[in-house]
Amino acid sequence: MEFGEEGQLLEPVSPGGQFFNSVDEKNKQWKRVQVKLEDHVHVPIFPSGMSLESYDTYFDEYITKIASETFPQSRPLWELHLFKYPTSHAAGQIIFKIHHALGDGYSLMGALLSCLQNAHNPSVPLTFPSLKGAKNETSSRSRVFEFVPKIFSAVINGAWDFSWSILKGTWVEDDQTPIRSGVVGVEFQPVSMSTLMLSIEEIKLIKNKLGVTINDVIAGTIFLGTRMYMQLMNTEKSSSQNCTALVLLNTRLVAGYKSVQEMLMEPSNSSWGNQFVFLHVPVPKSSEVSKPLDFVWEAQKIVKRHRSSSAWYLTIRLWDILKKFRGPECLTITAMSYMGKLRIAMGAEKGFIDSNKLQACMEDAFRVISEAAN
Repeated sequence: MEFGEEGQLLEPVSPGGQFFNSVDEKNKQWKRVQVKLEDHVHVPIFPSGMSLESYDTYFDEYITKIASETFPQSRPLWELHLFKYPTSHAAGQIIFKIHHALGDGYSLMGALLSCLQNAHNPSVPLTFPSLKGAKNETSSRSRVFEFVPKIFSAVINGAWDFSWSILKGTWVEDDQTPIRSGVVGVEFQPVSMSTLMLSIEEIKLIKNKLGVTINDVIAGTIFLGTRMYMQLMNTEKSSSQNCTALVLLNTRLVAGYKSVQEMLMEPSNSSWGNQFVFLHVPVPKSSEVSKPLDFVWEAQKIVKRHRSSSAWYLTIRLWDILKKFRGPECLTITAMSYMGKLRIAMGAEKGFIDSNKLQACMEDAFRVISEAAN
């Protein structure tokens, strides 16, 4: 895929934007084709003059539809969908559907950001605020006394967490619950997509009240919303059923944004490809954690422990071995903040998980946590 401005050609992220992969299994290769925009740019048509809630439904149904469709093998593996109707979240939506063969998420985002300019001064490259750690005023001796126990704890916790990750990734299964069907090949089943919006400012108020991080509030909301849905669908057993979340942890040492030009420079301090590991995080049980705010504090304790464990480094190597064996994923939740809003997107196994009820439970979970914090 190539990006240009005023005739200037930028470096390609992948040839897939102008090429497609040959269907010849014996001699796979990229073939140059003529891109026809009408094959890649889609503008769905819906009734006009509808309510925002109706267009919310149309939007969720539309992304569910395109998420279930495979790319034709006879043309480049990307599509652009323009949803020109107002929803409760925005005046319109642009959906990029891109095959992973064109590039990983980190590289594609780098290419997209390379096309943007500074709003105040277009001649200045796009920049982001740098991450600055708090200045440590403690003495060297104090730092040593703090550092040694942390190393010892990281080693002990790392050994336990790594062993548990092996067991969870191979033999030990979660219970069959309203969010886990246990069906073989569920990762190939159709998914139902739904989204909801939360206020970042309201999340910050909760964060400041509880003395936790924004991610702790988000994780606690998702954990509580998940348990509320499980209880709604199966009130007798759900409070004590075992349920594990795979939490994605970024392991990239480079903090910040690297342009495509910088990534192509040699030697480069930024390597290509996504760099992450999945942490096996048990979802708190309603039978053990009953109050809404306890879910936030429990999420903080669990994630903080896993982040300080050395298991994540070993799990990267384990993931390299096990990633070719695709496990069941009945529910996938992704969160992204933008312009003061947090959008949570949920991909649920269609026909098994009720997306509307799950979304309502997530909204209720955030409401009760916010009320309890205030």
